[in-house]
Amino acid sequence: MFTTIEDTLTWIHGLIPHGIKPGTKRMEWMLARIDHPEHRIHAVHVGGTNGKGSTVCFLRHIYQEAGLKVGTFISPYITSFNERIMVNGQPISDEDLIRAANVVYPLTKACPAETDLGEPTEFEVVTMLSFVYFGKLNVCDLVIYEVGLGGRLDSTNVIHPLVSIITNVGMDHMKQLGYTISSIAQEKAGIIKNGVGIITAAGHPDALAVIRQKAQEKKANLYVLGRQFHAESLHHDEEGEHFRFRSLYIHEPDLVIGMKGEHQIKNAACALMAVDYLKSYYDIIVEENEIKAGLKKAAWPGRFERVSRNPLIILDGAHNVQGTEALVQTVERYYSNRKTHVLYAALKDKQYEKMVRLIETVADSITFTSFDYPRAAESSALFKASGHRQKKECPDWHKALDDLVRETKENEVLLVCGSLYFIAAVRHYLLNESRMKMPHA
Repeated sequence: MFTTIEDTLTWIHGLIPHGIKPGTKRMEWMLARIDHPEHRIHAVHVGGTNGKGSTVCFLRHIYQEAGLKVGTFISPYITSFNERIMVNGQPISDEDLIRAANVVYPLTKACPAETDLGEPTEFEVVTMLSFVYFGKLNVCDLVIYEVGLGGRLDSTNVIHPLVSIITNVGMDHMKQLGYTISSIAQEKAGIIKNGVGIITAAGHPDALAVIRQKAQEKKANLYVLGRQFHAESLHHDEEGEHFRFRSLYIHEPDLVIGMKGEHQIKNAACALMAVDYLKSYYDIIVEENEIKAGLKKAAWPGRFERVSRNPLIILDGAHNVQGTEALVQTVERYYSNRKTHVLYAALKDKQYEKMVRLIETVADSITFTSFDYPRAAESSALFKASGHRQKKECPDWHKALDDLVRETKENEVLLVCGSLYFIAAVRHYLLNESRMKMPHA
């Protein structure tokens, strides 16, 4: 029995990250032992290569404005582990996390002892904790589940949601998901369930072909951005992105999202199509003013997040090629007239050579660093991948950041980007630990 949060988190983080036998069989076995709490959860399932977290965020804020009690399950976290399981934006309490852990812990011991399925992974255990919490301890009106990795074999894929979303399909996690858009799309499309509507903003024809075929197999209505629902950018300013949206029941000529970047319009459009679907099929009503307020309030830590005005510091967890492309477009969209200094760190198992070449196109100077994480790339490897004329290497990210904050002049931009794990550490340092007097964002 766990009695402290420290012991609980030590146990969770001590589990194996990825199982030798991928799949949902361990999840199904454990859930059957505790009477399937996931069956009591009204869920929305969100998969895709990029934009999952933002889409979850838009949906949460819209339904919160409508007065619903909304749960979210996300990964990875930015500030604290408890953020992975939240209700109306409030992380699970330490007490409830301990309570859920004491339900799940015996199952993790029984599974390898009584079956040949092996020991559950860390992500499976965290997903189990969320099922215990949302299915038994704190039942919600709606719970939005973000896929951890892929979809077909992901531990969240035991839910039978009200509606599913695949934001997009790009090249990431190829070692686990495959080296073509089609093979990755096969894994993402694994979340499509019999008769459950599927919404996507995937634009690649190979990805769309796979998703369409899977939807037909599962007799699931498919809603594709640009076909069954439409979003059009109007303009952008400091307030954010202005756009119009149209689907069967929602016609909004002027909407605003505070999350910057044209790619965020696509994520918001997926969320709005889900709102339309849930209204049509499940009578979950949201008023126009609630949609507008929810979209405007939605903010996601570490996604083109401004944490300081003077100097202007932007944090972005663009951790794969597609995300980096979106970041480059957003910097060009908002700050093309400003000198931009970049502090960059990445994971060594990502396509960092491509990402470095992309991000340096918007950098007037770029500093490569590293951070304390087993998969972090060496700053020297990142430096070597760069062809920038104004490049530096500084393995100590604290020193690199402090120097850049001091050197960034008024009307210049300091962009800190790369791995989400790196961004989480930087964000914590700037907003909590830093002795620098950070001007309010």
